Amino acid sequence: MHIAEAQKLAWENKIAKGFNTTDVALEFGLLTAEVGEAFTAWHKGLPDLGEELADVFLYLVALAEMAGLDLESEVARKAEKNAGRTYRINEHGAHIRVDAA
Repeated sequence: MHIAEAQKLAWENKIAKGFNTTDVALEFGLLTAEVGEAFTAWHKGLPDLGEELADVFLYLVALAEMAGLDLESEVARKAEKNAGRTYRINEHGAHIRVDAA
């Protein structure tokens, strides 16, 4: 499944179920809660980590739809930008970008 297809399906599900489609701040809050659930599943070694990560993805793509973004194009553009970046590791082990890309 392509990101654009998932974005469309997530949006259609929100409409069909009467879920939030207008309150961006609420959607960010719900996305944050889903990230927390995914972390808890990973941290506790629960079997539903994949399902929780899928929830994060579905909230994310629906939020992109709410904001009028083509997330698939945004991801492709960002991946290309990231590929051109270079980093060095500082004395604390942090990756520091060394180019302006």
